[in-house]
Amino acid sequence: MQSLNSSSSPQAAQGGWPLGIWLAVLSMSFATFAIVSAEFLPAGLLTPMAADLGISEGLAGQAVTATAVVGAIAALFANILIGRLDRKLVLIGLSMLTVAANLLAAYATDFTMLLIARAALGVALSGFWSLSSAVVARLVGIGAMGRGMSIIFVGVSLATIAAPSVGALVSDFYGWRTAMFLAAGAAAIATVLQVFALPRLPTAAGNNLMGILRLTTRRGVQLGLLAVLLVAGGHFAGFVYVRAFLEQVTQMSAAGVAMTLLAFGVANFFGNLVGGAIADRNQRMGLATVGILMGLSALGLAFFGAELIPAAGLATIWGFAFGAGPIVLQTGVARAAPDDLEGAGSLIVVLFQVSIATGAVVGGLLVDNMGVAYAIGFTGIMALGAVALSTAPRPQVVPAE
Repeated sequence: MQSLNSSSSPQAAQGGWPLGIWLAVLSMSFATFAIVSAEFLPAGLLTPMAADLGISEGLAGQAVTATAVVGAIAALFANILIGRLDRKLVLIGLSMLTVAANLLAAYATDFTMLLIARAALGVALSGFWSLSSAVVARLVGIGAMGRGMSIIFVGVSLATIAAPSVGALVSDFYGWRTAMFLAAGAAAIATVLQVFALPRLPTAAGNNLMGILRLTTRRGVQLGLLAVLLVAGGHFAGFVYVRAFLEQVTQMSAAGVAMTLLAFGVANFFGNLVGGAIADRNQRMGLATVGILMGLSALGLAFFGAELIPAAGLATIWGFAFGAGPIVLQTGVARAAPDDLEGAGSLIVVLFQVSIATGAVVGGLLVDNMGVAYAIGFTGIMALGAVALSTAPRPQVVPAE
């Protein structure tokens, strides 16, 4: 197959992608769907999983936490350990690891075995996301990176919407282990697609920890990572408690909550598509748009969420804004470090995982001490803080030595 080096052809960068590039990007999108589905699958399996393994639902829920914690740690070291290996082989290996992790979870006989399986998934997850932006930039060119990442994130949106609900449905009829087997099957299909669709992706040099950390001295990277903390941390501080808000403040029925969350997910999908186009055209405008829409919708929900229709509409706008958010954020950090896209990818993964953890903790404290509306309002304030970053001056990129 064709070998790609630091960037793709000008034709790809300008959007006239040949079929081979389309197939490569779509294979990564399906791999994203498989990996993220596996990550969120336990959300729909907690009750039967806990009963089968003889543990509490709270303890079973730590299977998700284990994936995130291991992912945050592995993100810094994954790109170092792979050295100069062809990135195609690495991505295939990560998909195979996802297959193994799901199979191990399906055969788990106790909580320890389940944790080991989820830890392995955390390694696969962090490794994939650390490489994704760099590989996409090499396939389509950094000028079309936003569009490429928007296609990758379609897999995220579909997995976020489908995995918990489909997993719960399969579990009800065939058992939670069958759901894990299906997740392994999806990862196996992703592996095969990548074998045939991805071109060779050799690299001239490996990564090192000091080189990755040195990127944080660049002002553009600093601003990008701060934006990740504000947008992602703010999002998870409130979104974790959206269901509680809709039930307690809006007083929606169970069906109303389900429909609102579905609308959030669908809007998130379309936000992915729009986010890629905005990021390629004007990254600063993209960050400002995400911050304004997410900030005002969350604040509006906090203040006016007692009414049914405004609550549903504002939650949908929030979903659209955050759908665009990760693409705009990843593109911004990558363009601040075009000479070390893999290192930048590692930093983004670490910051996202830290943002998820800190956001959920802060949101929990606000809910327990002040009320659920304050957690939603905090989301809005954090998002509007990102708008200020969109106006901050960014110096010319100076490659790391």
